[in-house]
Amino acid sequence: MGLNMLVHSKLRSWLTIIGIVIGVGSVVGIISLGDAMQANVQSKLSDLDLTTITISPGYTKASSNMHGPGMGGGTSTDAELTKDDINALRGLDSIQYIEGEVSGREGVKYAGQNATLSITGVDPQVWKYMTTLKTQSGRLLEPADKNVAVIGSDVASEIYDQNIGVNQVITINGKAVRVVGILEEEGMGGDSRIYMPIDGAVDLITDAKKDVYDSISVKARSEDQVDELTTEIEKKLMVSRHINKEDDRDFSVTASKSLADSVTEMMSSMTLFLGAIAAVSLLVGAVGIANTMFTSVLEKTKEIGTMKAIGAKNRDILMIFLFNSAMVGLVGGILGVILGSFVSSGLQMMMGGNMTGGGGGVSFSLMLEGLTLAVLIGVISGVVPAYRASKLKPVDALRYE
Repeated sequence: MGLNMLVHSKLRSWLTIIGIVIGVGSVVGIISLGDAMQANVQSKLSDLDLTTITISPGYTKASSNMHGPGMGGGTSTDAELTKDDINALRGLDSIQYIEGEVSGREGVKYAGQNATLSITGVDPQVWKYMTTLKTQSGRLLEPADKNVAVIGSDVASEIYDQNIGVNQVITINGKAVRVVGILEEEGMGGDSRIYMPIDGAVDLITDAKKDVYDSISVKARSEDQVDELTTEIEKKLMVSRHINKEDDRDFSVTASKSLADSVTEMMSSMTLFLGAIAAVSLLVGAVGIANTMFTSVLEKTKEIGTMKAIGAKNRDILMIFLFNSAMVGLVGGILGVILGSFVSSGLQMMMGGNMTGGGGGVSFSLMLEGLTLAVLIGVISGVVPAYRASKLKPVDALRYE
């Protein structure tokens, strides 16, 4: 009888179902998209070394509570990091490796073409142990290297008309540099960089000075020690640089682990927020079901009276209307899950294809949760109308006009 009521009140039922379809489709689509974005971010963050801590010159109060590369900025334009800072930190037990780096943008010439590229000078003795970069051909830097370079994949094959291979020579600021390695594509902005031993880079980068660094990289012995080591580094440098007050600080300490945690938390909050907005449409759908059920009770009042007159119990009437509202929720949920799948896939394609690199569709568990939510909303919305229908007195119901 509940199914029969749904089938024979087509227009009103379908208008109600559309409300559920939009609500469930929005929630499923947004949560699925959020899950895909989180998986994409996690895959990117998995390429990071979460044991790495970066020390950079300059400090702002805004950066004091933000531990992530690139966050904050320096207020002290004359602040410098030197070899003395590295020597001051070497005694910390939690440090596995430490190195200073210099960087700059210089003119790089190959096969008659010029391009301005980023040059990074690193300590070849420890860099290969600290970096997560891998070579697609050639090798990483070795301790004995000086006027050699490891180049990003874009430098090798995209920037110049002729591809650069291992053992080819490029010219940086008029000085010949031999390429010993080409990096794999990493998609994190490093494909157009050139890495050199720091002694060679100091000779080529304008304004670079020996034993003065643009940043200092530290690798902790384990990920669990990163937070504690970050605090220890700050205290140690405050002492070694003779800084007594927080306002006088001229350096910033940032950790990739904190950046990863912040990004993951931000993505979760954004998904929750968008899901909550989409859930408003579910509330509208629930009101629609309740309205439809109240109307159905009024239309079926005489039939309810007849059923009760021939022996139907209150429980029977209650179950008929609850089943009817559950069916409305179920149909709306099924169509909503289908709509949500199309919405999620469409948005992922608009944002650059399959972000997860895998199936990218709506997970089975999310489909099941969407259907369950739709049926629950249908049942809850139909409780009051069904209860009122079950409490009708046969005589009053039969007299109803």
